[in-house]
Amino acid sequence: MKTTKYIILTAFVLGGMFASCDDFLDMEPRSDLAPETYFTDASQLQAYADKWYASVLPSCPGNSYGIYANDQGTDNQIAESAPSYFFPGEWKVPNSSGNWSFKTIYNLNFFFSCVLSKFGEDLSGSQNTITGDLQNVKHYIGEMYFLRVLEYFNRYQQFGDFPIITEPLADDMLVLTEAAKRSPRNEVARFILSDLDKAAALLAGKDMQKTRINRDVVLLLKSRVALYEGTWLKYFKGTAFVPNGEGWPGKSKEYNANYQYPSGSIDNEINWFLDEAMAASKEVAEKYKDRLTENTGILKQDVNTPENPFFAMFGSEDLSGVDEVLMWRQYVSGLGSGQDVALAADESNWGVGMTRGYVQNFLMADGLPVYAHGTYADGDGYYKGDKTINDVRQNRDSRLSLFLKEPGQKNVLVESVTGLTNIWLDEPYPDITTGSLQYAYTTGYALRKGGAWDSKYLVQNKGYLGLVIYRSVEALLNYMEASYERNGTLDALAREYWQKLRSRALVSTDIDATIVATDMSKEAENDWGAYSAGQILTDKTLYNIRRERRCELLSEGFRWMDLCRWRAMDQMLTEPYIPEGFHLWNTPMQNWYNDNAGNTILIYGNDSKANVSSPDDSEYLRPYRKRSNQICHDGFVWKMAHYLEPIRIDQFLITSIDGRSVETSPIYQNPYWPVTADMPAEK
Repeated sequence: MKTTKYIILTAFVLGGMFASCDDFLDMEPRSDLAPETYFTDASQLQAYADKWYASVLPSCPGNSYGIYANDQGTDNQIAESAPSYFFPGEWKVPNSSGNWSFKTIYNLNFFFSCVLSKFGEDLSGSQNTITGDLQNVKHYIGEMYFLRVLEYFNRYQQFGDFPIITEPLADDMLVLTEAAKRSPRNEVARFILSDLDKAAALLAGKDMQKTRINRDVVLLLKSRVALYEGTWLKYFKGTAFVPNGEGWPGKSKEYNANYQYPSGSIDNEINWFLDEAMAASKEVAEKYKDRLTENTGILKQDVNTPENPFFAMFGSEDLSGVDEVLMWRQYVSGLGSGQDVALAADESNWGVGMTRGYVQNFLMADGLPVYAHGTYADGDGYYKGDKTINDVRQNRDSRLSLFLKEPGQKNVLVESVTGLTNIWLDEPYPDITTGSLQYAYTTGYALRKGGAWDSKYLVQNKGYLGLVIYRSVEALLNYMEASYERNGTLDALAREYWQKLRSRALVSTDIDATIVATDMSKEAENDWGAYSAGQILTDKTLYNIRRERRCELLSEGFRWMDLCRWRAMDQMLTEPYIPEGFHLWNTPMQNWYNDNAGNTILIYGNDSKANVSSPDDSEYLRPYRKRSNQICHDGFVWKMAHYLEPIRIDQFLITSIDGRSVETSPIYQNPYWPVTADMPAEK
């Protein structure tokens, strides 16, 4: 059999070859070895899949608050440094860096090119010649489809339209240039769903331990992808960000000039994706709706108090017995590098703080918004106001009261490991003036999500608590939103799921009372999700579905994805947003920052020495307004282009006819980004 010559796609379409090493699993596929010599046994398939688990699935290295800091740079969480995408002119088109990459896609495609010829393209296994248990063979192939999906979903969120490449490509410039053509974003999403359908079928025959991909995880991700594209098409309809919208750059290339939606129209396409999201999420939600982790509402503060299972779900060494957790990442003591989620939760979240808007957005336990009980500052007695962190937590949605840290609380209850000088046994006053990132409280508000009560998990770079990757509760949220966006009504299933979420959060299940009490003008002060396309939502039911998602997925990395697909940042095109932290000035918390002589250590109004914002500006801490030269001092400002990333310039040149003329490349730039390196978005 003659071997097809393969070449790493990035060498031509990306630029920059990468090195191999002696171990087969660490080396790039080689063109001088026949593909038939690879992957002859199920164990080899597993080994290859295991290698890419670490690269593609979410991870949490040391020196990071990890997945619980992934909402930073939104209205949920902010870090010590403001993000460049909210500062005009700071985010620019790269020349040769950026995320337009096919390295991982190539390696995943190499697997399929070798394996499917032995297993059978129809995926039934009837032609399988790979030795080992057939269900294992199917499972590992299904895992690889899922991993390819994750890589494509990342690229598609970043760039929208993207090339669909399913095999390693021959060493032929014409072939490689043709492959660089961008498929419309909805076609990419359809391709992703198709791969997920293949994965679901292959994984149906066997359940493995929950540290591996399983069918329920596949369906959950399918609902996420379908909801993403359905809502993106809805809220960007008619714009340059969807195929055939006004100014869509894909129209400039002949291969997309006469594009037609597979379903006939963009409206049909929206409905198709929402239907897919509903079907996939319903299957998972029905299976797990009565198996959500119990929440007692109690934050353990002594060794004799039983642990709250809901709190422990985010900070346990072994999550294999937690039904709600569909997949988790395991760390083993003394084996390899650990992660520092629990240590960062013990401390200050390492410079990532919850915003005032996020804290205010959580409902009261009676199901009413905070402003139904007086002002944000003072309250009516049931709501205690926000002049201390203790007051903010009282009678609130337990997802806030459990995870929002308060000075004086116990952080460590068991000292299995002693002599750790950098852990905090008790929660101190938030250090808002420090210059040390590891101990900085950016907003004054910090979370204990992912925290641990035993000091053995707090050794830096050696933490070994398990990390949740997929929770079934997302399926309930996805169904609620997809069904309401599709049909405009709250059907019986969506209402049931919503009430189960509220009950678990220890919030009144009277959803209608919440909706009636909602004042959208007030919600818009706290929540970018109160907007779409620059307008405040008028549908209060839809808004409260979005609110529920925001509160349930607290700091788990969904926020940027949601804000983009809802088109929820247009309002900052004309009205900058100034993020705020806790209520510092004219409150008892101001006295936390007095020295032993009773003198304040808070300094404002001095660009060289200021460590807090001025009370003349706001009584609330404004982290980016301490000094006039701070990035985003005047607030977060948005550009429409920033909903997608720019494509690096060398990609246009590599694929152009003469290597110099951008115009002759089959690639087109994303909306409102120039095709000149080191230039910011045009609008």
